[in-house]
Amino acid sequence: MDHLLMLLLLLLWSSDSIRLVDGSSHCSGRLEVRSHQSNQWSSVCEEDFDQQGAEVVCRELGCGAPSVLQGALYGEVEAPMWTKGFQCGGHESALLDCRSSGSERNTCSPAKAVGLTCSEPLRLVGGASRCEGTLEVKHQGEWRPLAYNDITLKSAVGFCRDLLCQYAVSSEPRVESSARPTWRLKLECVDSGSSVRECLTSFYSSSILDLVCSEPAHQGSYSCVYHVSMHHFTSESRLLSVSVEDPTPLIIKAVLLPLMLLWVNVALYFYCKTTRGRKLGRREDFELHHHHLGVEEAEEEGAQGAE
Repeated sequence: MDHLLMLLLLLLWSSDSIRLVDGSSHCSGRLEVRSHQSNQWSSVCEEDFDQQGAEVVCRELGCGAPSVLQGALYGEVEAPMWTKGFQCGGHESALLDCRSSGSERNTCSPAKAVGLTCSEPLRLVGGASRCEGTLEVKHQGEWRPLAYNDITLKSAVGFCRDLLCQYAVSSEPRVESSARPTWRLKLECVDSGSSVRECLTSFYSSSILDLVCSEPAHQGSYSCVYHVSMHHFTSESRLLSVSVEDPTPLIIKAVLLPLMLLWVNVALYFYCKTTRGRKLGRREDFELHHHHLGVEEAEEEGAQGAE
């Protein structure tokens, strides 16, 4: 019964004009488009596709936002090939609603087939930022909160990644006054490699999952000008510019540099200690040898005096 229900859901999710093949689920794979005229599936060249087109495809398939867009990710271009480029704005409901380029393409490198991975349809609501709040999942066309089911931080890492956040900070249950419809995640199903939507069951629960993910670093360059107005006085500042970069290299340097200096100091200490020991040994040998020579000379002089 479960298999029949899953087959029915896949039919409801599937589009009659696009599909992702050779991936782990219907939300990942090599992009193929079917022409209404020829009724055949065609691969798409990477040069004729962009991020806006990926957003349209993921939305049309009922998946989440695109997370990976890369040529030959799920195999090479297979004939026939889609001959015109897609010029999407990102707001279209279907890929074939996008404008097409005027020129046609006759060739495409085998390693340039569009490979796309869409994230799971997840969202966090009611939090102070887009990376924290109550976790909701869209399944069977309905948004519901996810029931807390001993979901650990390790399990929550994938949720944060699909939400385009970074690390999972906390995953805690929030108990409500009464039970309501939720989605329950079968953890053993996810651990086996299946997608989140393939591992959901309808469930009434009063224990809801609240998730907090860390915000991604806001990298880039920013510029601003501030104005001050008082009565009849107006002043404008000069252009202020600041660049924000990924702090990871700085953190690595801050950790590695002291360790390297410590290692060098330890190495120099043992080297100096060893060298000093060798010098002292040679000095003692020299003094001992000189002492023996002095004793021998004294004995020779004593023998000559006795004669």
